[in-house]
Amino acid sequence: MEARLNLFANPIAGKFLRYINSAGKAVSDSTLPHATQELVKIRASQINGCGFCTDMHTKDATAAGETVQRLHLVAAWREATCFTEAERAALELTEQGTRIADAAGGVTDEVWEAAAKHYDEDQLAALVSLIALINAYNRLNIVVQQPAGDYQPGMFG
Repeated sequence: MEARLNLFANPIAGKFLRYINSAGKAVSDSTLPHATQELVKIRASQINGCGFCTDMHTKDATAAGETVQRLHLVAAWREATCFTEAERAALELTEQGTRIADAAGGVTDEVWEAAAKHYDEDQLAALVSLIALINAYNRLNIVVQQPAGDYQPGMFG
């Protein structure tokens, strides 16, 4: 399978990717826990059906020491006991922030307040930015049908 458009070879797509990658650096350099960042990227990618990003972020999480059990349970996090309350709040915010079209009111006050109990203002800014960013990456990869499975941790860094 080949992508419809080579995002890495096209000059316009390449320039766009450099800009959003630099936006992502602001998030990755934040105090939002790295494990939470990976869980958010995985969950949004699962919801959106982005194989490329799901492959990338599960492999990156594994390379960073995430457990197989937690990775297998991200899709069913509500029933899983292995996630902290803070991670659960981030995952719920991710789901509501990703499924905006499905929820007439967007992110509920209750979900926002739950996240605000666990994360300071800078971490919330990073979390919201990360949710927006991973959704953008998902859409790029889904539109061009970017094949999944060949990613190796660190290959873009």
